[in-house]
Amino acid sequence: MAEITPLQTTARQIESFESLEAHISQQYPSLSRRLQQSARFLLEHPQEVAFGTVAGLAEKADVTPSTLIRFANALGFSGFSEMQKLFRARLVEAEPSYSERIRVAREVTGESPGAHELLRSFSAANQQALGELPGRIAPKDIERALDLLEAAEAVHLLGARRSFVVSSYLAYSLRHIAKRAFLMDGMGAMYREQAEAISRQDCLLVTSFAPYAEEVQSAVHVARERGTPTILITDSSLSPLTHHADVVLVVNEAEVQGFRGLTSTLCLAQALAIGLGVRQQGSGEVQGTTPHDISLQEEGAANLRG
Repeated sequence: MAEITPLQTTARQIESFESLEAHISQQYPSLSRRLQQSARFLLEHPQEVAFGTVAGLAEKADVTPSTLIRFANALGFSGFSEMQKLFRARLVEAEPSYSERIRVAREVTGESPGAHELLRSFSAANQQALGELPGRIAPKDIERALDLLEAAEAVHLLGARRSFVVSSYLAYSLRHIAKRAFLMDGMGAMYREQAEAISRQDCLLVTSFAPYAEEVQSAVHVARERGTPTILITDSSLSPLTHHADVVLVVNEAEVQGFRGLTSTLCLAQALAIGLGVRQQGSGEVQGTTPHDISLQEEGAANLRG
């Protein structure tokens, strides 16, 4: 009988997609460049991996089929299909709709869509991504994020480029529930200086997507050196910022014609802001409450509902 290797033993202990994701993150630094490329694709497109063939997935990941097989072997699986079962199990637990299965199986037509067809495509893709969002965010993680936000004297919001939209919305919504919030806008390229103004009693909420802006990474490092609790909203558990965050919330956005949306991320941001407001009202201890703050809360709640 062939001897069982340590990696194969580890693979046999992986019984869920979540444990597989954690295992990949742990092994990622030791993988070759091609295997790291495979890891990023697999974790960013779990639905397609669940139903796809090795050849089809390899083409989309821009690697060879043998690379995907080597990736599975590198993690201790006997083959790609053994690892793929965990991706399928994830969808079974999430109860995917027929439309999702049809979408994954459908071949790309290659036609240039018109504006209305793009609207239809983006709408369908975002609906699907929103439907999957609750299954990707563990309840304990979102509750932990709310714990940090609630305990913070002030929340500092950081996001560059595409992510800036999310941070600016959070600044707006948190202020409307009387939570001190500061948008780190990098005015004058002073991200680092803004990060140095954060204290241990505050909280840093970062939104960052690939390719993960260098100025954001630098600011996060400064905040972590100061011991500031950090919440990260990102698109992959392999993000270089995950090791610097106390809570990581991974969002898989819809993608059409190579363009990714922000619908799911904004939905998560809204849930965090309103969830914090519900907590504060429930505890009756809204930070910094004054008659003006109470009026602001009531007005803000109406605005956010609208």
